[in-house]
Amino acid sequence: MTDLIYREAVRADLPAVIALLADDVLGKARDFTEVDEAYERAFAAIDADPRNQLIVVEQGGDLVGCLQITYIPGLGRHGSERSLIESVRVRSDRRGQGLGRDLMTWAIDQARQRGCALVQLTTDKTRTDAHRFYLNLGFVASHEGMKLAL
Repeated sequence: MTDLIYREAVRADLPAVIALLADDVLGKARDFTEVDEAYERAFAAIDADPRNQLIVVEQGGDLVGCLQITYIPGLGRHGSERSLIESVRVRSDRRGQGLGRDLMTWAIDQARQRGCALVQLTTDKTRTDAHRFYLNLGFVASHEGMKLAL
């Protein structure tokens, strides 16, 4: 897909990004469709943090996907930085066309160019299609992830 434009999100993208997050089976239960103060604060914090990037992808002038990349410094792997990818979404009417693969390949290339030793992500255990998708990209289900909701 050569007509894709990847860029860091700007404040004007926030309503479309929030809509992408909510346009999902699990997202419908935990995200809202309208920008409120909490989303505004979160966007401002991501935007101000040089180790975080909220990336959007445009196609034909439409915002059709997003993800967040966080670069994590660490002592493990000989002091290497790692890339954490979260909130990967492709607009529902564009799914199944290779856009997700292109978006993830782009994000992995960014981590590689930055010198990261590892790219990691989490995916809900109920997302079996996502599991296949990430395995096909070369990810390995090497760890058991745990979360504690607060």
